[in-house]
Amino acid sequence: MKTTRSLKPAEVTKNWVLIDAEGLVLGRLATIIATRLRGKHKPQFTPHVDCGDNIVVINAEKIALTGNKFGQKLFHYHTGHPGGIKERTITQRLTGKNPGHVVEKAVERMITRGPLQRAQMKHLYVYAGSEHPHDGQKPVKLDVAALNRKNTISHES
Repeated sequence: MKTTRSLKPAEVTKNWVLIDAEGLVLGRLATIIATRLRGKHKPQFTPHVDCGDNIVVINAEKIALTGNKFGQKLFHYHTGHPGGIKERTITQRLTGKNPGHVVEKAVERMITRGPLQRAQMKHLYVYAGSEHPHDGQKPVKLDVAALNRKNTISHES
């Protein structure tokens, strides 16, 4: 038989994954999260079905960046009023009231836009501190730092 098997939404099994973001490089972490949210790490990946896992990210405020991005990387946003373009550095965003937005936006921009992206992003839970309310789901800890030595900032030799 030479047909490709497509998953139906009822056949999808979603696992819970816990990632500790302390000391991890933002872009590398975001690619791993985006891959797992889409379900591309599974052999039964189907592009038009939400077959990814539920991801819980803790310690988002302790994320690492390479180079001089802490002082130079700017985020622009618009207030909706004329002349309302504002900018903030990544340090201001990480020390602000919701530091998890930095990780959420990085992952959101790596997933294809559309209704499927919005459904997949609902399975991402980002928390600034080390506490999270998903202990009942028994998330499996994923050690992102052990996947590649470049995933952490302390890889200088």
